[in-house]
Amino acid sequence: MSFLELKGIVKEFGPVRTIKGIDLQIEKGEFIVFVGPSGCGKSTLLRLIAGLEATTQGSIQLDGRDITNVPSAKRDLAMVFQSYALYPHMTVFDNMSFALKLAKVDVATRQQKVERAAKILNLTQYLQRTPKELSGGQRQRVAIGRAIVRAPKVFLFDEPLSNLDAALRGQTRVEIASLHRDLGATTIYVTHDQVEAMTLADRVVVLRDGLIEQVGTPLELYDHPANQFVAQFIGTPQMNVVKTAAVPELTRLAGARLPADGAVGVRPEYVRIVAPGNGLAARVELIESLGSDTLIHTRIGEGSSGVPLISRQSERTTLKPGDSVGISFDATALHIFDAQGRTLRPLQQAA
Repeated sequence: MSFLELKGIVKEFGPVRTIKGIDLQIEKGEFIVFVGPSGCGKSTLLRLIAGLEATTQGSIQLDGRDITNVPSAKRDLAMVFQSYALYPHMTVFDNMSFALKLAKVDVATRQQKVERAAKILNLTQYLQRTPKELSGGQRQRVAIGRAIVRAPKVFLFDEPLSNLDAALRGQTRVEIASLHRDLGATTIYVTHDQVEAMTLADRVVVLRDGLIEQVGTPLELYDHPANQFVAQFIGTPQMNVVKTAAVPELTRLAGARLPADGAVGVRPEYVRIVAPGNGLAARVELIESLGSDTLIHTRIGEGSSGVPLISRQSERTTLKPGDSVGISFDATALHIFDAQGRTLRPLQQAA
């Protein structure tokens, strides 16, 4: 039996079914990331696991125990929210130890647990400060520390980095990954940022409209997406997807008969810019120079009927908007989708 198991989870708010039947198994020590667009149900699913919302149907098992109807405070879980939810009048020490104090843990044990968590999170020198004296990243670490001292069976993170600036997000993301490695704790992390999902997760759960689209390691989702939605949601910039009929030359590269109403996908790193007269004729529309990478936005054909394609290359370029170029592709890297957006595998299955 899995450490945490969701069976047939459904959540309804009045006539609206937000979670439409979720089955998921999570092993002990895994770092699982729920990712998906706004409104897909990822935070609602996390709140159901935490016991902050009641399930309409289904069951939740934790370490062999049914916790579906167990109050949140007795589920042996700890949650870190997007808003730090710190008590402004309390010191860092008091914020981190408050749950232990409510549980009537003795003073010496509280002191030991808080000091250990503070050392892990580099907060020792801030224990006597109040939240207003801390930066955003430090406040978030206090919220994480408050969860650590409880030594829960599962850590739950609900978009914990979204209030931080870009530099702090990157730094705190590394700290969370290091923390998980050191503690070995089972962790479920909700984010809309697929970069966080790709860099943190052992497995990623991609959600859409209250259902799971695909579960897998970050590279499994990147290399073998189950459908067009996952293919375009995972990866930055997103996969180029072209309707079969729009560029016949591209679809012929797939080496198979394709559905007339299907599509072909190719990631930007497999779109190669070549000299005019070679490959498919295109025109440069925009150059994004990112330092280590260059994104070249091109269009095959003219006007609104043209097909946009993005090429990603590690070399810098002298190209300018308006330049004519050729485009070639790695035929082995193409993804084929049917009319419903499902991935066709192997290519010979296309009809």
